[in-house]
Amino acid sequence: MYYDIFPRTLLAFFVLLILTRLLGKKQLSHLTFFNYITGITFGNIAASLASDKDIKTIEGLSSLILWTGLTIFVEFISLKSGIIRRVLNGEPTVVIKKGKIQQKVMSEMRLSLDGLLTMLRNSNVFSIKDVDYAVIETNGQISVSKKQEKQTVTRQDMNIPSATRFLIPTEIIVDGKILKRNLLELNISYQWVYQELRKVGINSVSEVLYAELESDGQLFIDKYENS
Repeated sequence: MYYDIFPRTLLAFFVLLILTRLLGKKQLSHLTFFNYITGITFGNIAASLASDKDIKTIEGLSSLILWTGLTIFVEFISLKSGIIRRVLNGEPTVVIKKGKIQQKVMSEMRLSLDGLLTMLRNSNVFSIKDVDYAVIETNGQISVSKKQEKQTVTRQDMNIPSATRFLIPTEIIVDGKILKRNLLELNISYQWVYQELRKVGINSVSEVLYAELESDGQLFIDKYENS
């Protein structure tokens, strides 16, 4: 029994890994209801292939490959046709418009006021009177636009000059090893890294658990505890 399950599970694992890579990050993030349902079905087929001896291996593999192909095909044609895209994914729905709750829309969505309030709180909005627009996206999440007087003040609003961003924070050292690829992308030399380490009394890269180049060009360093 175990000798049969082990190779089937191993096969299902690697096939699932390869096919999910083919489906792409959109599938993994469940951007739409279609992606969500596809992901669940995909996992169920793989689980059945691994554990159900009544299903032949070739049948399980064929189902996984066919399901992957159909998913890719449907997503391809949805890119080409707005009508098909709306049928598959639906459209964002405005539930609060100009500060007013759209009761008819909420009734059609079978969304209660308690449910709406919960979604708003999850978006750090604790009062409906602060909301100008609220939209339920195709993945079920809510997007909120606050009224102007309730929006967070920005540096631009206060005429405060912003420092020029150097880059997005990027890993430089992980587990005592320098990431050569990131150095090449950032056009940073090994000598610069060693120089920055010596500034804080570190003589070897092996002493560093994690180092990250911040947006202002400074190097954040976290040493191993025993260092």
